[in-house]
Amino acid sequence: MRRSLLVIAACSALGCQHRSNEYVIGAAGPQHLPYGELNQQGVELAVEEINHNGGIDGVPVRVVVRDDRGTGTEATRVAAEFSNNRAVMGVVGHVNSAAMVSAAEVYNNNHIVAIATSASSPDLTGISPWVFRLITSDSSNGATLARFASSFATTLHRRVRAAVLYQNDAYGRGLADAFLHHFDGEVISNDPMSPATDMEPYVAFYKLKKPDVVFVAGDETSGHPFLTEARRQGLNSVFLAGDGWQPITTDPISEGVYIGVPFTAQSMDTTTQRFVAAYKAKYGQPPSALAALAYDATKLLANAVAQAHGDRNLVQQYLKQLNAGHGYRGVAGTIWFNRGNDPAGDHFRITRVEHGAMVPVPTTGVGTGTPAVTNAGPSARPNAGANAGANAGANAGAGA
Repeated sequence: MRRSLLVIAACSALGCQHRSNEYVIGAAGPQHLPYGELNQQGVELAVEEINHNGGIDGVPVRVVVRDDRGTGTEATRVAAEFSNNRAVMGVVGHVNSAAMVSAAEVYNNNHIVAIATSASSPDLTGISPWVFRLITSDSSNGATLARFASSFATTLHRRVRAAVLYQNDAYGRGLADAFLHHFDGEVISNDPMSPATDMEPYVAFYKLKKPDVVFVAGDETSGHPFLTEARRQGLNSVFLAGDGWQPITTDPISEGVYIGVPFTAQSMDTTTQRFVAAYKAKYGQPPSALAALAYDATKLLANAVAQAHGDRNLVQQYLKQLNAGHGYRGVAGTIWFNRGNDPAGDHFRITRVEHGAMVPVPTTGVGTGTPAVTNAGPSARPNAGANAGANAGANAGAGA
């Protein structure tokens, strides 16, 4: 958990309306939670590099870090604190959808830019001209995950049968809705849950009905209990999830799980690999997408601040003028925004957890390398033509 002020800084030597010896940016997220800590590590590394290289035009940066607890109420309070501090030129965050949706109105009313890192709810598209994000919307991510799940039909020689379990919050509902809208198969169940939910009856039901794929839309607080119970009961289905499961990948129970993410450390891009090497040197492990997006958001905001001469309005104008031919090259890809302030381009990809690494896999075309449907446990490996033993006569829409 990080509650202290983090000395980072960002100011342009061309002139500031505030103190000339620093520029200040805010960073908001649930640092007390694993995914919030990963996000904050990306911020820290980016600022460390900025200041090591002379700051912005020779001026260092200070970042005010606030824990928003991942809740709408606390995020609104943090947003008001940043907005009322005229030295703060922009905000990296918030991290999750519920917090960002709640805080958006505050940033909008006070004309201060916030760059969300991993807040992926469709509700954020166009929510404010002052709120941007670096992860694509769940309406897009869910479609990618659904197409991947549907593609197993090529190996099975029939429609894929899927069970859907979603965390009952903005992130879980949005991702599940998009998945269901685009999935071309049979849905045997679609159920809400929370991190406090007893996963035993759900897993027992899945063992009985034998879905080919279990798609879980949630973060690690619900994902870890689910996977633990699934491994305990020996559930033999493919497990598929969105980027909320990234913190689980360090646990062996995640072996063989498919996770959709906006970044993978296995990319061979030279910019990405420089970041991966620096992150490993500082934190002793490969970076997740959470860290990568926060790193990109911090450097992007600092770049905007350098052009703004102390004017919050110019920070926004800089972000608005980015385009396909003139984007900001980040470690997760080149950044520019569409009319709804969502990232343009397609950076979301499907990965498979292998010994803690998130290895990219094709999103279509089973015959060209997409694994068949099997996921027997931490040491399982897919093999062509495998089948989870689904019962074709199971009733669609059944629930636990």
